[in-house]
Parts: sequence; C-alpha cells; structure tokens
Amino acid sequence: MSASKSSLTALTLGAIGVVYGDIGTSVLYAIKEVFGSGHVPFTPDNVYGILSIFFWTLTVIISLKYVTLVLRADNNGEGGLVAMLALASQSVKDKPELRRVLLIVGIFGACLFYGDGVITPAISVLSAVEGLEVVSPTFKSAVIPLTLVILFGLFAVQKRGTADIGRFFGPITVVWFVTIAALGVVQIAGHPTILWAMSPHYALGFMWHNPGITFIILGAVVLCVTGGEALYADMGHFGKKPIRLAWFSVVMPCLTLNYFGQGALLLENPAAVKNPFFMMAPDWALVPLVGLATMATVIASQALISGAFSVTKQVIQLGYLPRLQVLHTSVKDTGQIYMPFVNWGLFVAIVMAVVMFRSSSNLASAYGIAVTLDMLITTVLTFFVIRYSWKYPLVLCIGATALFFVVDLAFFASNMRKFFDGGWFPLMIGGAIFTLMLTWKEGRRLLNEKLKADAIDLPSFLDAVFVSPPVRVEGTAVFLTAETGTVPNALLHNLKHNKVLHANNLFVTVQNHEVPWIGMGKRLEIEALGHDCWQVKIHYGFKNDPDVPKALQQIKGRGCELEEMSTSYFLSRDTVVPSMGRGMARWREKLFAQMHHNASGAADFLKLPNNAVVELGSKIEI
Repeated sequence: MSASKSSLTALTLGAIGVVYGDIGTSVLYAIKEVFGSGHVPFTPDNVYGILSIFFWTLTVIISLKYVTLVLRADNNGEGGLVAMLALASQSVKDKPELRRVLLIVGIFGACLFYGDGVITPAISVLSAVEGLEVVSPTFKSAVIPLTLVILFGLFAVQKRGTADIGRFFGPITVVWFVTIAALGVVQIAGHPTILWAMSPHYALGFMWHNPGITFIILGAVVLCVTGGEALYADMGHFGKKPIRLAWFSVVMPCLTLNYFGQGALLLENPAAVKNPFFMMAPDWALVPLVGLATMATVIASQALISGAFSVTKQVIQLGYLPRLQVLHTSVKDTGQIYMPFVNWGLFVAIVMAVVMFRSSSNLASAYGIAVTLDMLITTVLTFFVIRYSWKYPLVLCIGATALFFVVDLAFFASNMRKFFDGGWFPLMIGGAIFTLMLTWKEGRRLLNEKLKADAIDLPSFLDAVFVSPPVRVEGTAVFLTAETGTVPNALLHNLKHNKVLHANNLFVTVQNHEVPWIGMGKRLEIEALGHDCWQVKIHYGFKNDPDVPKALQQIKGRGCELEEMSTSYFLSRDTVVPSMGRGMARWREKLFAQMHHNASGAADFLKLPNNAVVELGSKIEI
C-alpha cells in the first residue's frame, strides 16, 4: 500500500512538472492582457467580473471538460489529439465518408499543435524575461537578445534527452506554484472580499451588462487555459488519477489564489496593470522571481517540445509524413526521443515569432486562434467517441458536449478578431504542415496504386522461378515490401543482376494501425509459401517503436531459423518522377517527389543493421 502511495505521489509530482508547466505560467500575462487591452473600463465591479470569468473559464474548460470528460476517452491508456483521432475514426469505420472527414479534421488539429508549439515557448519565455523591465527600465533593450539566448540553450540541449533533467521538473514547478500562491495570498490578505468573485453571478453580471466587451476580451481570457491540451496528451505518461489529483490539489488552488491576488493588487494600485504579476512581489524578491519564472517557462516549453517530437513520430506511423531521423535518448523509456529536423525547425519558427512580434503583448495577439480551434476539434471528436464507441444515447452525447462546444466556439470566434494582428502566423504554420501531410498521404496512395498496377503475384512468380531454380546461396534474405503477396522490385533486381536466391527468403510487410500499441503477442504473422520462402506481416501501433530484426526473432521455431550474421536485408529505393496527367497538381507531385527523396532511410527507421542492408533502386512515375 505504501509503495502504491509513493508511486502515486511520484506520478503526481511529475504531472505537476510536465503537464501543468504551461498553464502554470499563464499567470505571467493573462490578467495583464485583459486589463491592458484598454477595452475594459477600470472599476472595482469590472475587476470582480473579470476574475469571476477567469475562475469559471478554468472550471468549465479544464476541470469539467478536460479533467472530468476528455480524460475518460483514452485509447488503450494513451491520450492526445492523435490518439483521440484514432479512437474516433475507428468508432465510425462502418461510415467511410464520415471517417474520411474526421481524419482530415483531426489531422488539421494535429497540425495546429505545431502553431501552438511555436507561440507558447516564445510568449512564455519572453513574458518571464520581461520581468527585468520591472526591476529596471534599462534592461528593456536586453529582453529580446536574452530571450533568444535562453531559447537557443533550450533547443541545443534537446539532443541530450530529458531523462537527466526531468526529475527536477516537478520540484521546481512545485516551488513555482507555491510561490505564485504565496504572492496571491499576501495581496488577498489586504482585500479578502476579492474572494467573493468566485461567485458566478459576477461573471454573468459582467457579461450581461457588457456583451460586446466580453466577446472582445475572450481572446485574452483564453490565455489562462494555455496548455489545456497537455492534460490529455500526457495521459499515457502519468495516468488519469495523478493528473486529476495534481489539478485539484495543487494547480487549480494556486492559480486561483494568484489571479485573485493580482485582482486585489489592481484594486489597491490600478497603475500595476502594466505588469500585475511581477508588481505583486516586493522589490527584494523581483530578481529571484524573474529567475524562477524563467525556469518555469523553460520547463513549460520543454514539455511542449517533447510533445512535438511524440506527435510527429505518431503522425509518421499513421502515414501522413515521410520518415524522419529519430534518436532515442533513453535506454529505458522508448517515449524519450529526439528529432533533429523537428527540433531546429521549431527553433527557427520561434525565433521568427520573437523577432517579428518583439513583446509578450504582441505575441498574445497571435495566440489563441490555433489553440481554441484545437479545443473545438477535440470537443467534436469527443462527441463521436462517446456516441459511436461508447454507444451512449444521442441526447446524452449532445448534452455532454454542447456546453463545451458553445464555449469553445465563443472563444474561437473572439480570437478570430486577432487574425490580422498576428493570428495568421500559427495558422500559416499549421496550414503549411497540413498541406505537407495531405500531399504525402495522397502521394503515397498514388505511388502504391502505381506499384500495384505493375505488381506481379508473388506465389505465381515463385512457382515459375522454381521450374528452373537459380543457384541457392547460404543465409537468409529479407525483402521489405509495401504490399503483401506482390513481388518486391529488390527481388527482381537481385535475380536479374546476381542470378542467385538465398536458402531462406522472407517477404516482410510492415503494417501500421490506428491504435497506440500492439503487443508482442500480436506483432507477427507468418505464412509458408513453399521453397523455403515465407510471407511475414509485422504489426505496429502508432506509438510502437518499429524494430524489424527484433520482431523477426519471433519466427524461430516456426520453420525458419534466422541467424543474425547470415541475414541480409533487401530494400527497394524508389525514385519518384512527376508526370503530366492524372494524379495531383504538378506542384504537389514535385513536392511529394522532394519529400520522398529527402525521407530518412527505411533502414534506420526500421532499425536494420547497417552492415547487412542492400538497396536496389528504380524510377516510378506518378
């Protein structure tokens, strides 16, 4: 029992550090953006109304939607938009048209994650470093350079992995939450009546008397729920119970105390609106608080960067992106990976965001459209999961998601006002990645159709070959092929040029599925084709780590003994040539051909031994 409690404590601590780092740093800029916008007349009633809106936004979106409802929609224990997408698409697999639409919507949501992944580290770190301006205005010119240096350091250490620094995330973030709560309590002690703002009638009263202003400021209020998607995305790492326990016991109370403390400060000193978070602190604590805030924002950014690696790997497994180099940074945890292309691509985009927008207030204008659209997509996918997967009555499904849909839609509509003020930036990033994904998916479909059209039936081909068999050499040949039952080009080239066949021949197809995990018990299917040849299928979920040699170890004792030193892996390296006619637009075919050319080698992705791989190329027109 004590070990179980210890494990729950450790997981809860980890969840505080990783899951809630982003939402925990929202106190740096959320209140400032609402009152600093100039849209809200500064009166005590309005301070109460805004605080009440903040409290109930956290309650409805985080406590009710994500922590209570969405966390229930786990896909074999995994969470996140990709897992939700797989769950929703599987639940409507008997409705192909609806399934296709859901897949496109869900993939677009995954693309928006990258837009969020650019804005969030930029606004978080920049807002923390801007605390130096409160210490002394002379530091203003150093804010942008120092922010870029911190961000470069963060991205430069990614290749070392998070295993070593991960254990410090929880304690530092706990210190952060305790600190922001203490700052809030000190201010609330001077105006304890501010706690009455928890009553929903203040929020409803403000919205009733100021409907236009309410709609406008929702674009800034949404800043208080930044990182809400991380609750669901990191469920597989920590589990539902630790995430819920961390929210209700630590995160929600500390956020509430700090927001209400900022409100109490504004009642006492309206001039503090220029940076209410840092102005809550006494002068002697400002520099340490800036340092702690910077560490907290770096941790929040780290969680999002790691999430970008994981999402990219999952999307590759689902077939929407070409293979990219994946480096494992931990021998124990396969989920800890580093992807150089994604890492430095994100860094370049974040530097562009910091240099273009130059302040957290300007970045706040860019923030919101992507994240609220993501939240809206999550709500829509949740409806299809509880309706078609859980088989709940339609009325109950609508009742469970209608409130969240209306709230998400209101936030999204308000944020669309910021489109020309910077909201286009994350949408542009998400749209560009969406174009790449759809082009890759469609290009792969066209390529497979072309290969199928030119394919030769494998059993018939083998029967013909063994009428007058070629010379057999010792060892095992593993031919990787995209389609089962067809002759791989590599086999044709090997017979044509080398005029030999190995003693044992395996025709291996790797199949990826829309589930997170496929266990070793269901990993491999094998079918004897005669003449010491076998058809092998290897199955992976989108969170499994492909390892073909390890999977093939399971065929021992099933008619074929695989010896590592005498096994060769034959791959077909196809060069795609765009052509006029049917298919995609010319520019998309050229884009696909370039993506296909630049894709990481299948040998590395499938963990084939470098000294045992033979690649044979051919050109294919699409």
